Amino acid sequence: MKKAFVLGVTALFLCGIIFSTSVFGADIELAKKSTIEKIMKRGELRVGFESGYVPFEMTNKKGEFIGFDMDYARRLAKAMGVKFVPVNTEWDGIIPALMTDKFDIIMGGMTITQERNLKINFADPYIVVGQTILLNKKHEDTVKDYRDLNDPKYIVTSRLGTTGEQAVKKYIPKATYKSFQTEADAGLEVINGKADALVYDLPFCGFLYGSQGKGKTIFLSDPFTFEPLAWAINKGDPDFLNFLNNFLRQSRGDGFYERLFKKWIIGTDWKAEVE
Repeated sequence: MKKAFVLGVTALFLCGIIFSTSVFGADIELAKKSTIEKIMKRGELRVGFESGYVPFEMTNKKGEFIGFDMDYARRLAKAMGVKFVPVNTEWDGIIPALMTDKFDIIMGGMTITQERNLKINFADPYIVVGQTILLNKKHEDTVKDYRDLNDPKYIVTSRLGTTGEQAVKKYIPKATYKSFQTEADAGLEVINGKADALVYDLPFCGFLYGSQGKGKTIFLSDPFTFEPLAWAINKGDPDFLNFLNNFLRQSRGDGFYERLFKKWIIGTDWKAEVE
């Protein structure tokens, strides 16, 4: 009986070793497949975005990519000891491009949505924005918030395939909606009096109002949606996700995030580089 017990314990111990070895081996294989390993081996961090989302990613007068996300991307590449490689990509194809290895990460002001999260993973949010309204000045006395636009007589614009478009369809479905390929074109439609209101992210509406909309538009700056922005990576990569979240925490702790916020969100000096 005692011998059988000892044999049983020994067998369980050996099974435990085998199982632990198997799990450990699987962890090593998973780590080898991580995007981090590919980045380090390549010596490059390929960052996907679409230039034009103010003030997160823009092209200055010298043809250089600048903005909140671009500074963050350069900092991330430096932290990894690799070269920063920007990959400017059309927005409607940016997730498929990530999934087919055209770049390593999307750092392009992407809002976390459940639909997107089914296809890709998000790091922790780095900033929260929301949808605001840039209103044609002729409606200054009649439209006070988004609810007043819920009428077919109002033409409301936004950019195709964005959370601005989703907000229009969800919160003001009765409005006459007109989509555009770029947020700039959607905004100019309002400034030129061809549409009544633009629904888009707070940073862009604020920028457009300040640069071209004064005297022609009214900026309803209180966001009516909650939209966290985050960096996106492919699924099945816990090591890269862990690295990014720790990098974010470090950047907040050492003051880097605060400096970026003051420079790009609060500050206006950068406007001279793009206007």
